[in-house]
Amino acid sequence: MNHSVSGEPLPKLVRPVAVFDAGIGSYAAVAAIRRLLPEQDILYFADRASFPYGGKDRAELLAILRRTLGYLDGFAPAAILVASNAPSITVLDDLADVSAAPLFGVRPPIAAALDHAGSRQVAVLGVRSMVESPELRAYAEAQAGSRAGQVRLVDASPLVELVESGAFLFAPDRTQAEVDAFLEALDARHPGIAAFTLSSTHLPWLRGFIERARPGRRLFDPLEDALAAIVPHAVPGGGETLALVTEDERYSAADFRRMLDRLGVALPLHTVRP
Repeated sequence: MNHSVSGEPLPKLVRPVAVFDAGIGSYAAVAAIRRLLPEQDILYFADRASFPYGGKDRAELLAILRRTLGYLDGFAPAAILVASNAPSITVLDDLADVSAAPLFGVRPPIAAALDHAGSRQVAVLGVRSMVESPELRAYAEAQAGSRAGQVRLVDASPLVELVESGAFLFAPDRTQAEVDAFLEALDARHPGIAAFTLSSTHLPWLRGFIERARPGRRLFDPLEDALAAIVPHAVPGGGETLALVTEDERYSAADFRRMLDRLGVALPLHTVRP
């Protein structure tokens, strides 16, 4: 039986869908799965001790994901969702044999965004380390084909920080002002943008801010394709959600609890050490 850091036995789940990331962003996936599959048990793992995934190199991501997938396998999951773009794009294809469960990730839906954009441009918003990576560049070129010139890989680290810091919850006026300024600068550099791909699981939390700043501009969420792939693996349970978190001296479980509270998420939170 799995235990928390305090030695408390963790509740048992029925073949849960396991969802993990290094921050608050992955809770959007948990909430979406709950809406879509109300009877599905869910294991929500926030690996705060490894934050940020986007700042890790390939070797570090492989080590983190191998450790995490091995730990999550102990819960006999029906499927596992890596709810982070960085490992999904850079290392996920190398990890198919690590877990006994089907493994899914989130990747920016660039082809769908281009279909919508027509002859105009698409902005792929992600953290700096991701948009500068050869892996994302290769993925974007494969998705775009002959239309690669219409794709702009944009460093949206300031927007991601608005989520990770909790500013989007605690300081909405400042958040709106910073989103407005970011998009104004982006449009000045690339005036032909017709659509965004929210290529970070953090950015859907800013959907309302972005839509207020740019009403009518289409936002493509990579989570939608991942959810469609998970549905066939669903196993009805009790509709329970088990929330686990790691912590270190930078990011405490208590801070994470406060962020969940501000989102109105009343889940018991168990601190673990995989």
